Amino acid sequence: MAPEFQNIDQWLNSQPLKLQELRGKVVLVDFWTYTCINCLNHLPHVKEWNEKYKDKGLVVVGVHTPEFAYEKSTKNVQDAINRLQIKHAVAQDNHYATWKAFNNQYWPAVYLIDKQGKIVYSHFGEGSYGTTEKKIQALLAEQPLASPSTGG
Repeated sequence: MAPEFQNIDQWLNSQPLKLQELRGKVVLVDFWTYTCINCLNHLPHVKEWNEKYKDKGLVVVGVHTPEFAYEKSTKNVQDAINRLQIKHAVAQDNHYATWKAFNNQYWPAVYLIDKQGKIVYSHFGEGSYGTTEKKIQALLAEQPLASPSTGG
């Protein structure tokens, strides 16, 4: 199962999100920071997936985990979100709590979480955009498992 978002300092572009409450949706968690060139090269794809699939059940959450002290400033992160025209939710993970919960080690890092809340795909660094998008499409096409209470 995917770990819950931990000890988030600030939610930007969104109310606080809980993975538990996003069951039934596909969630893309993107670990990034606004001064990482690889993250900036990768960002257009994340933004495109958000635009393309947000109405089809995809929730994109950018987990901004700072590499440098000045990246901990909410104002700096908000300025970057505005400048980069990011529309998806951004969780400020200044204490690396969510980073550690995911056992993440990379910027950028993408984790796809299925409708049941399991991490079913990850990719680290740039590239594999076609493979990642195909996995998003496949996960969105999956029928959620029927729960016993619905007589499924």
